[in-house]
Amino acid sequence: MTEQDFILKSYHTNVENDSIKWESPSNIALVKYWGKKEHQIPENPSISFTLSNCKTITEITYTKKEEKGFSFDIYFEGEKNEAFKPKIQTFFERIEMYMPFLKDYHFKIETSNTFPHSSGIASSASGMSAIALCLMSIEQSLSLETERGRSDSEESISYFHQKASFLARLGSGSACRSIEGELVVWGRNEIIEASSDLYGVKFEGNVHSNFKNYQDTILLVDKGEKQVSSTVGHQLMFGHPFAKERFSQAHDNLAKLNTILASGDLDEFVKIVESEALTLHAMMMTSMPYFILMKPNTLEIINKIWAYRLKTDSKVCFTLDAGANVHVLYPENETETVLQFIKNELANYCQNEHYICDQIGHGANQL
Repeated sequence: MTEQDFILKSYHTNVENDSIKWESPSNIALVKYWGKKEHQIPENPSISFTLSNCKTITEITYTKKEEKGFSFDIYFEGEKNEAFKPKIQTFFERIEMYMPFLKDYHFKIETSNTFPHSSGIASSASGMSAIALCLMSIEQSLSLETERGRSDSEESISYFHQKASFLARLGSGSACRSIEGELVVWGRNEIIEASSDLYGVKFEGNVHSNFKNYQDTILLVDKGEKQVSSTVGHQLMFGHPFAKERFSQAHDNLAKLNTILASGDLDEFVKIVESEALTLHAMMMTSMPYFILMKPNTLEIINKIWAYRLKTDSKVCFTLDAGANVHVLYPENETETVLQFIKNELANYCQNEHYICDQIGHGANQL
């Protein structure tokens, strides 16, 4: 698929008023995406677990209007939110050529999260993917092509997911990995034949039973706003002295993880996932300007996990996004023991002892 394939060529505006509602999950990258080209194109491929409980619920009510132009209001958790408007304005401008009906309607966007906003859980991923899915459902109701029966076919369902992922990417890069599950790959690479820079694709390779229902407990070390936005962080990869090597490393790690997922080798899985998390933060610490997004308690948790693993031979491991919070990943058969470990030894390092229990999920759902 190319950008041209996603342009809506014919539509009607017979719908005067309607609403659509979707829930879309966050995701946690195993091989990290860090650095992008123009138009939200990634510098390197990434692969992520789609989560289940950490999600954004978004309802869009659209009303036909006379004058052409972008018109929308945003409500976050029941209250009108002006701070989100510039991001949505930019998003609409980026996707207008693919969805020309955006200027024919006023949109009331009501959204809420099941987790703290801007806390190192990928709220932009779940948030922008939920909006993209709502807009795709609206497109489906207005498209003249849909009226000819295209929406009922397997090809149409695939197109719906691909375009939703394509649109979500233009709002937030990692959002393209939140449409489907359980594992999603984004970024062209030699390992995944169907991979694309334009949208995420479901990982269709062999996945060992060791990785079924994988668990992710998110330790909320810091619920506040991040020190640096992901957008700024990605920009710091321009001219970064280690950027080229990092992009090459990501390709290599994706190839290794492809083999690991098939073999079920949990020890090698731990090595790749933790190395990727630390490399992400190493890139931030060696950029100019430089940032340390981990907090003292982040390091305490990491050391506790290493000590616990050494003592018990557990397969628990950690990963990090661009923030202080820690994602604790572990196989389903260790759920009881690892949760006890978290409660006894790690919860004290969380803000108000707050952590969220989640697991691998299957993607977004229309409500």
